[in-house]
Order: sequence, then structure tokens, then C-alpha cells
Amino acid sequence: MDESVLNFNVGVLGHIDCGKTSLARALSSVASTASFDKNPQSQERGITIDLGFSSFSVPAPAHLKAEAPRLSTVQFTLVDCPGHASLIRTIIGGAQIINMMMLVVDVTKGMQTQTAECLVIGGVLCSRLVVVLNKIDLLPEAKRAAQVEKMTRRLRATLQNTRFRDAPVVALAARPGGAEGAGEATGVSELVEELTAPPGVSELVEELRRQVYLPARAVAEPLVFSVDHCFSIRGQGTVLTGTVLQGSISVNQTVEIPALKVTKKVKSLQMFRRPVERAVQGDRLGVCVTQFDPKTLERGLVCEVGYLSTVPACIVSLHRISYYRGEIRSKSRLHVTLGHDTVMARLTLFTTPGREAAPDAEPGPGPEPEPEPEPEPEPPGWDPQAEYVYLESLERGAALALLELERPVTVPPGAALIGSRLDMDANSPACRLAFHGRLLAPLERDYATAFLPALRVFKRKGKAGVVDRLHSDTEVIVKDLLKKESNVALFSGLRVRLATGEAGVIDGPFGQSGKVKVRLTDALAEETRARLSTGARKKGKAAAEAPAAPPPAPVAVQLDFKRYIFDPKKRMIQN
Repeated sequence: MDESVLNFNVGVLGHIDCGKTSLARALSSVASTASFDKNPQSQERGITIDLGFSSFSVPAPAHLKAEAPRLSTVQFTLVDCPGHASLIRTIIGGAQIINMMMLVVDVTKGMQTQTAECLVIGGVLCSRLVVVLNKIDLLPEAKRAAQVEKMTRRLRATLQNTRFRDAPVVALAARPGGAEGAGEATGVSELVEELTAPPGVSELVEELRRQVYLPARAVAEPLVFSVDHCFSIRGQGTVLTGTVLQGSISVNQTVEIPALKVTKKVKSLQMFRRPVERAVQGDRLGVCVTQFDPKTLERGLVCEVGYLSTVPACIVSLHRISYYRGEIRSKSRLHVTLGHDTVMARLTLFTTPGREAAPDAEPGPGPEPEPEPEPEPEPPGWDPQAEYVYLESLERGAALALLELERPVTVPPGAALIGSRLDMDANSPACRLAFHGRLLAPLERDYATAFLPALRVFKRKGKAGVVDRLHSDTEVIVKDLLKKESNVALFSGLRVRLATGEAGVIDGPFGQSGKVKVRLTDALAEETRARLSTGARKKGKAAAEAPAAPPPAPVAVQLDFKRYIFDPKKRMIQN
């Protein structure tokens, strides 16, 4: 690891055909094996279908040198993400490894559906943004400045309610008169010196230098390495290309591939074709390990031996994305991107008691999804010993959730996650991103029997009946509280309350019609006694001669209890 060089990862995101790959090519001086749509399928379809990586280096700006005097160079690693709607899971995977985002906008079209989705993803996963207004060469020269200014104002209005409200906007033409396509790196070092450099590119480089910062990096933590491409080199081994998410990696280190349940020795490391002995969090590199079949690992995680586990379920915190217009309901299934993998997951939502009531959702933002406003509410705290209340749905705000995954996934501690509805029409203007959150607790394979029965998530339950008659000074007969076929023994001893204020306890069944006897723990008020006595039927001649009188209103009886949803015995609990 060269302490004079800072590697800084910049995501290049935006709608399809906005010029992302052309911009990456115009900026970059070094291309990786996966860059500029070299994939044959990308060239055939004319679009980016996978993550592309390239880099360029510039002198470290003064504000970085003030913090790190030994720093002389900043290497910007560009992560070119696909823009096609059907590839959003790849976009999310790319966004998880970046320190800053460049949002590329076609100046002739403005904000489009995937532009807005990328803005939401960026707001979740990174803290800084540079907006790039591309293709200004397509505007009439006489009206160019006015149209760029108009689009800039529109974008600033869109960003106003996001964490990126002060983001700079740079207008340029990444490929004047050209189109997207495969090619080699042009090289920023050459571009900034040539008079023929595409308009605005040198200004963008200077803006990136102003925005770069020293990321907090956990170099001392155990290794986690995100793999995005894998291939073999005959006679040398298998190469894993990716980004160090945590810790460090060195030549001769033994690492684990949890998805394959194998360990491998690191034979060599390269950072953009330059051999290195060690790399740390944030570095982009190729790792050559002892041979294995690269087809068995398309994407995944590599780690220090024994550090990561592959889990079938987990407890997470969730924040609803405000402009998602679908439902987020318990027992529903959504796509969840977690640990650089996307799987279907079944949700069980819960929160701390008192937080379950949510206000009505805000009105929709119109045909295009908008980024999530700030500030967000804090999610409920997680304590495996605490008690939580079950949520039928999450209308807005934050909650906790049990995610039961369709297949096991390898996850790093505290991993970010995004929930989405990828089964929605990719061409629809509706936002498909439902929520984002963090991993709180991975669960073991036997979680259903070892963990869930002790998870105290309850539903509030209630039953209502009426007093049928006064049975004695301390007892009343209640009807309609339970069904005729109910096992009254299960309810014996539970407390009830009369609408008139008195409390009692279910003492057992009365007859065969579902009525129950309630023993009162409070003395009946005189008003209640009179009301129940008035309702008793008169007998004989007095009943025949008495004038008709309206019957008194029945005295309602309420039974409230809670039931833990994972309790195998389905017990009813009262505080």
C-alpha cells in the first residue's frame, strides 16, 4: 500500500443513454479488464449491462494534504453502472462500494425514471454528489447557455429536499458529436492539456478535486472484499477483481470464499495493472489466488477465514422510501439487495410499543419518483430481550423487520440493504425502491426453532360482548364474548372490563351456548346494578299489566390480551 496515494471510488450513475460510459472513457487514463462495455453482450446490445471500472489520477488538493501531509496523489476509480431499468440490482451493487456519486443527466431530457431511482440509491449509500449535465453539444449554440441554466435550476429544485441540496452541477459534452460505444481510455492527463478536450471535462476534474475527502476506513478490521468479476489465467491462478470493503489484504494471506466454502492463498495483487503487496479498505484491485473454476463465483464476498457467515434470515432496521407508492406489508415478499446479492425475502414488521400508529402517507410526487426527504426518523432500537408490537404494514417512517430469505446469503456485519419491487414494469415511471436499512442481527440456520420462539413480537387482540344478566352480587353472565365452539378453559382467569368501569375475571362457561360467567373484582356501582336489574324480566300479572318501556342499553364487556406471534403454544397474555 502506497500511503502517498488515496484511492477514491466514484460511482457514475444515470438513465440509460445519458452518456455515462462516454464520460468514464473521457475521464480515464487506465482501463481495467471490465470497462467501457468490453463485454461482447454489451457491444451487441449497445448498452452497459455490467459494472465497469477505470481510473485516473490527479495531484492531491490542498485540503487533503492538510489532513494527510504524506498524500501526493488521488486516484479516482470510476464505477460505471448500467442505466437500464432491468439492471437495477447491478446498479445497487455498484453503489455500495462508492464514496461519491456522479449523477449523469442528459441535458436534452432532464430527470428520467432511472435518474431519479439512482438519486434515491445515492442518497441511501453515499454522502456526496456531483451532477453532470451531459450532451450540451446537442443544444443550439445560440441558446446553449440559457438552456443549461434552465435545466440547472430545475435540477436544483429537485435536489432541494434531499441531502444533496448543495450539490455542484457541471455542464459538459463527454463525446462531442459521438455516441456511446466500446473504446479505450482517452486519459484525463492528456485531456486537460489538449485544446481539443471535450467541453467541461477539465472543469469536472477540478470539481471532483474540490469534493474529494478522506473516507473513514477500518483498516484494522477483518478483511471483507467484494468480488464483481472472476476469471482464470492459465499457469497463474484465478483472478478476483473487486473492492476492499473493510480491513486489508496482502500477498500470501489465506482468505475464505464463504459461498464456495473454500479457502485460498493470495498469490499476487494488482491495482490497475500495477503490482502491489498490500491493499486496504477502498482500494480497487485484482487478487490472484490458487486455481478454482471462475464459473462458480460470478459475484460475492471474500473475507478473513471464519469472519463471515451465510445466513437464511436476519433482523434489520427499515426506512420506507417516501415516494414508493406500493404497500410494504408483513408476510409480503420483496426483492432485497443485501451483502452484494439480491434475493426474495419474506417480511415480518414490528416496532416498539407506542410507535405503531403512523400518520397518513404524503401525496404522490407526480409521474416521476423523487428522492427521499430528510431528516429521517430514527428506527426503533434492537434488543433481543425487549418486547415489540407487530405491524401489519409500514405506511411511512422506520421499523424493524425479520427477513426470511429465499436462499442463504453471505452478509458482512452492519451491511446496508435496499428492498425493491423488481417485478414491477421496468418502463413504468413509478419508483420501484421500497425501503432501505441496515443489518442488525444475522440468524443461524436453526433460527425457526432456536430464536423465533423467544422473539417477543405480539399482536394486540380484543373481544367484545355484553352483560346478559346479573347472576349474583359478585357475578354477571356475559354473552357474545366467545363463540359457541370456543374452549372457554383457555380464557379462564383473563381479565375483562365493563363499559361502566367495573373489572372482572372470566370464571368459566355458563351453559352450552357460549356464555361465560364473570366474577367481579370491583363492587358494582349502584347505577350499574340498577341498570342491570331494570333489564331483568318481570313475571306473572305484573309483567302483563306493566306499560311498555324502552329496554336499557346493554352493558358492553371488553376482553383485551396479546399473543406472541412466534409462540408455538399461542398463549394469551395480559399485562
